[in-house]
Amino acid sequence: MNILLYLIIIIIGAIIGYRDLIKPGLKKHLGKLQSYSLLFLLLIMGIKIGLDRDTIKSFGLIGFQAVTLAVFSIIFSIAAVKLVSKHVLKEEKAGQTQNDI
Repeated sequence: MNILLYLIIIIIGAIIGYRDLIKPGLKKHLGKLQSYSLLFLLLIMGIKIGLDRDTIKSFGLIGFQAVTLAVFSIIFSIAAVKLVSKHVLKEEKAGQTQNDI
């Protein structure tokens, strides 16, 4: 797939979010939908890797360093998302509190 397609999809999503075109009922569930979609994507990626016998055979050649890099990338990506999410949610709550006053 072309990276331009990915960028177009992200831009369309950003426009939909910016213009507030999502129904309130769906907004409440976007986080769960995003998480389930990510899990589904990871499942599909795992299936694809499992089906490719050459990839499985080359795991020994990939080496400890590549596996370590992948594991730490995943761990720090999750940690960064949690940290940013916590910060963003804190700002949203503060904004709501100020708006309520």
